[in-house]
Amino acid sequence: MRTGLMVCVLVLAAASAFGVLQRRRSGRIRVRGRDDGKRLRAAELGADLGERATLVQFSSAFCAPCRATRRVLGEVAGLVPGVAHVEIDAEAHLDLVRRLDILKTPTVLVLDADGSVVRRATGQPRKADVIAALGEAV
Repeated sequence: MRTGLMVCVLVLAAASAFGVLQRRRSGRIRVRGRDDGKRLRAAELGADLGERATLVQFSSAFCAPCRATRRVLGEVAGLVPGVAHVEIDAEAHLDLVRRLDILKTPTVLVLDADGSVVRRATGQPRKADVIAALGEAV
């Protein structure tokens, strides 16, 4: 009986620690080594690149955080001249999702004027973090 209780407590503690770590990492914009040298062109995006930078959002139909991310990125693109926001349906572009290692939605890529990936966020990013990430792309 005691052993079962101990196992239950250990499983709950491990699950809680994992949940806290995942929550802290979600939405953070960071540079990833795998993105070095990856570029996207207007033809792949289905839209023109921004003059200074492009915010590319990979979304799916039933993703609640995708709607909030769309709003945040749209606001940032409206505030910063020369920045475009492009939303891509991940399910309709599986080849691109695989090539860019998109593992969940929403995923946001920050591209410079040439279409090179300079930053990436998985989960819903904060507006201030997106604006700060654009500083590297511009």
